[in-house]
Amino acid sequence: MDGCPPGIPLDAGFLQQWLDKRRPGRSRHTTQRQEADAVRILSGVHEGQTTGTPIQLMIENTDQRSKDYGDIAETFRPGHADITYHLKYGHRDPRGGGRSSARETAARVAAGGVARAALRELVPGLDIRGYMTRMGEMEIDRARFDWDEIGRNDFWMPDAAALPGWEAYLQRIRKDRNSVGAEVEVVARGVPPGLGAPVYGKLDADLAAAAMSINAVKGVEIGEGMAAARLTGTANADEIFMGENGPEFFSNHAGGILGGISTGQEIVLRFAVKPTSSILTPRRSIKVDGSPTEVVTRGRHDPCVGIRAVPVGEAMVACVLLDHYLLHRGQVGVGPRGRIG
Repeated sequence: MDGCPPGIPLDAGFLQQWLDKRRPGRSRHTTQRQEADAVRILSGVHEGQTTGTPIQLMIENTDQRSKDYGDIAETFRPGHADITYHLKYGHRDPRGGGRSSARETAARVAAGGVARAALRELVPGLDIRGYMTRMGEMEIDRARFDWDEIGRNDFWMPDAAALPGWEAYLQRIRKDRNSVGAEVEVVARGVPPGLGAPVYGKLDADLAAAAMSINAVKGVEIGEGMAAARLTGTANADEIFMGENGPEFFSNHAGGILGGISTGQEIVLRFAVKPTSSILTPRRSIKVDGSPTEVVTRGRHDPCVGIRAVPVGEAMVACVLLDHYLLHRGQVGVGPRGRIG
């Protein structure tokens, strides 16, 4: 990571708490790979503080089984990037999926931890929280939304009453040798107004690009997102009133961003994660020579990769918000320039 301000308190223990949320094998509902995902800080930190120079982190693979992928070295797995990598480069490393593997997201979570450390010092009170809102046919009841419940269950779900049904549903999916998609929502509270820029530096555009770059993500929304297409102007526009400490809004259909710039409200980002493509049910495909075949992807895979995507989404939001805070501070200083009232 480059560009982190100097003087930010940082140690491996602070980063490890976020990696522990993402690491494999943490529950019976995720892949049973046993990776400690222990992070080491190699440079950019001295005596517990960032130096302003590039920060290098290392997370070692300790439970890899490349032999699990030997049977598909010459075969394209449906739903995977095998075929696109081959068409683009003509040569690929089949061991574990390479750069298209969800293993890559460990680095994102570690980087997000550095961003959180910086935001903790620069924007006290800013909080980033992710959770699952849907898994296949299962959906939370927002009337029972409980922030405190998110960290108490394996699904990072804010609805305690729905938990037994979700567990039973995923077990059926697993026994059927199948997988299922998910929807993840990330909310950032305490974001100051003014972050972002018109046209080429929109905050929502960068958030969408960051979320879309996560492995297996196929759709991104900000605020009402696609549902805004069903609303009228009177229903969608967030009306404004003057509060004790400045302007406030009666609603947040915009998801905390207007014209690419933060409003000071909660930023609400939502993304869809496709079902894990590695399944034990045979799928039709072809080999490198063009001959037809059936593929069964063996190994240790997540029945719902959306569970471990929650901390990844949080990390990407943290990285983007830190980038935009530093850009904003460099252009206009600390705080918004325009005063109201």
